Amino acid sequence: QVQLVESGGGLVQAGDSLRLSCAASGRAFSSLAMAWFRQAPGKERDFVAAISSFVGRTNYADSVKGRFTISKDFAKNTVNLQMNTLKPEDTAVYYCAAVVSSGGGTFSLSSEYTYWGQGTQVTVSS
Repeated sequence: QVQLVESGGGLVQAGDSLRLSCAASGRAFSSLAMAWFRQAPGKERDFVAAISSFVGRTNYADSVKGRFTISKDFAKNTVNLQMNTLKPEDTAVYYCAAVVSSGGGTFSLSSEYTYWGQGTQVTVSS
């Protein structure tokens, strides 16, 4: 069983930056492919960014390319999402997700992930 705990959400203004973290436990961190998804009120849960288990491959939604960066900290067993130049449309609950993966791929579908965090709210005011 893998436990995921997100932190770092909050209320910011448009143009600001915010860094989300997700601490993983219960499984070797290098075996986990991980991702961030987000869900705005009344909308589907959307893919934001993904990172492979150990080779560092990344993938981003078009809406966040060039603004968001996903990374893994193997010393702290955390996956981070650095969000720059935030926009009001980035407002959502952000979820961390993980799946055990022996390959070096990334996954962008929510159905591909086994484990989920509880979510952290990000609100961007205009």
